[in-house]
Amino acid sequence: MTDPSRPVVLITGVGRTVGIGAGIARQLAVSGWDIAFSYWLPYDERMAWGIEAGAAEAISAALAAEGAAVAAIEADLADTSAPAAIFDEVERRLGPVTALVMCHAESVDSTILDTTIDSFDRHFAVNARATWLLIREHGRRFRGAHGAGRIIALTSDHTVGNLPYGASKGALDRITLAAAHELAHLGISSNVVNPGPIDTGWMSDPIRQSGIRQTPLGRLGTPQDTAHLVDFLCSPQGQWINGQLLLSNGGFA
Repeated sequence: MTDPSRPVVLITGVGRTVGIGAGIARQLAVSGWDIAFSYWLPYDERMAWGIEAGAAEAISAALAAEGAAVAAIEADLADTSAPAAIFDEVERRLGPVTALVMCHAESVDSTILDTTIDSFDRHFAVNARATWLLIREHGRRFRGAHGAGRIIALTSDHTVGNLPYGASKGALDRITLAAAHELAHLGISSNVVNPGPIDTGWMSDPIRQSGIRQTPLGRLGTPQDTAHLVDFLCSPQGQWINGQLLLSNGGFA
């Protein structure tokens, strides 16, 4: 049973318990949101960290322990039909979506000289096209109170040695910031958050040490650092922040 007093947030890219998406989901559950999240195991399987067995179940259990109704949905966001199907499932199980938080990403390092056409196209399909389709679906379906709607997308400033990821994240930025104006009549605010260097298992020791050296506080970011900002942006107090690309990176140079 869902609680009508708890709004629903859809969070994409929540495939691992240590990820930023999972951290955001836990924080929003504590703040009184019901949580729908999407994940895609074949992506994790081909990455260095591999599949975390039972992650969706563990995340769901942790959210339920905070009082949230939960819907976990496996979906390939490279599929153009996935965004509408995800929203259909969330509405069926939890109700209408108030906030959309996008943490999904295709992220494979490659350069200008060695990026393949297939890799480039998949990065743009997942990071840019799916972002547009999810935002479009949210705008078409949103029926909440004026000023209550939220869109938040996570971005990155990686470019060198990471051509398709960085370029597609740049497209994500523009799409998400445009929504602040184009969906203003619905009362939906839309922002981009750059969380800076957060080690969720992908960093090598040299990358980790370099990130620490370049951050004034002498540490890397954590998923909870990002979760606190997203929690505020989703709150009534965060409504006035709109159309911004926010650097929540501890001063990372």
